[in-house]
Amino acid sequence: MHSGFVSLFAFAGLAAQASAHGIVTKPATRSPGEATEAACGKTMADFYRADNTSYPEALLRANPDGLKPPYDPEKCNLWLCKGYQFADNIANVQNYTVGQVVDMEVWIRIPHEGYANVSIVDTSRNSVIGEPLIAWPEGYAGSANPPKDQTKFSVKLPDLGDKCTKPSACVIQWYWFGQGQTYESCVDFTLATPAKRRRYRKY
Repeated sequence: MHSGFVSLFAFAGLAAQASAHGIVTKPATRSPGEATEAACGKTMADFYRADNTSYPEALLRANPDGLKPPYDPEKCNLWLCKGYQFADNIANVQNYTVGQVVDMEVWIRIPHEGYANVSIVDTSRNSVIGEPLIAWPEGYAGSANPPKDQTKFSVKLPDLGDKCTKPSACVIQWYWFGQGQTYESCVDFTLATPAKRRRYRKY
C-alpha cells in the first residue's frame, strides 16, 4: 500500500467534496517531506499528507487568502509535481535505460472523466520533452471502474540523448485533467543508453 494513502477517517471527510482523486502507486513517486515544507509551507505539506491524491486547485480553494510563508512560488511550483521537491525523493530515483519498458499503476480513488497522458518532463522548464509516452485524449477515468488499461499500463523510454542523465533533471509525469482539476504524479529517474551502462558497470 502506498505510504500516503488516506485513512478511513480522512476519506470520509474528503469524499464529500465530490471531486476526483488519483495518484500513481508504481513506480514510487514524489511525496511531501521536509524539503517540500521548507519551500511550500506547512499548510501545503499537511494538505497533501492528509490526502496525497488531491490536487492544487483544491489546495488553493481551501486557502483563499493565499499560502503563507515560507511558501515561495519560485521554489514551490504547484503545477510541477504539485510542488513536491526532489530532495524528498532522492531515495526513490529510478535508473532506467533507453528502450526500457516501465510498468505503471494508478489508483483512481474518485473517478472524474477527463483526459490524461504520461510524459517525460524537463523540470527546469516544466515542459514536456517530445511526445507523450502514452495518452488518453478523452474518456479517462469516467466511470466507477475505469478500464484496466487506464490504471495498469506500460511505457517505453525513448532516447533523449543527455537530457535526463542526471537525477532531478527530468521526471516521468502522469497527468490527468478533468473539469478543472489537475492531477500529477512524478517519478524521478535517470536515463542512460546501454553503452553508458556498460561503461560504468562494476565487476
